[in-house]
Amino acid sequence: MRRIGSLDLPERYVRKMITNQFLSWRRRKSGSDTPIPPGELLEHDRVVADPAWRLAERQALSAQLDRLPRTQQTVLVLRYFYDLPDAEIAETMGCRPATVRAYASRALATLRTTVPMEGTGSR
Repeated sequence: MRRIGSLDLPERYVRKMITNQFLSWRRRKSGSDTPIPPGELLEHDRVVADPAWRLAERQALSAQLDRLPRTQQTVLVLRYFYDLPDAEIAETMGCRPATVRAYASRALATLRTTVPMEGTGSR
């Protein structure tokens, strides 16, 4: 633990360590969660959106993210959750920035075709 603290950029080292562990083939997650289908409520002869819709959307997105290859999941998390630039993601993952962009592009294309987007009438 002292060795990590003495590094110039301990956060990068720890992030790389966690990324490598996540991408490790020995740590595959088994099983899949089934997303809760969204619904509607009837209130005095008018249809209102189910307040649990947001939760159902998040669960559906989470289930679709779980189906992506681990490298694509990693890129999306580092890019959109940690707001890292492609160069830093590439360094963390041990690949080129162009590879990071390709993983992100494929992941987003897959999500666009499988996750219904708000306001598209796919509810």
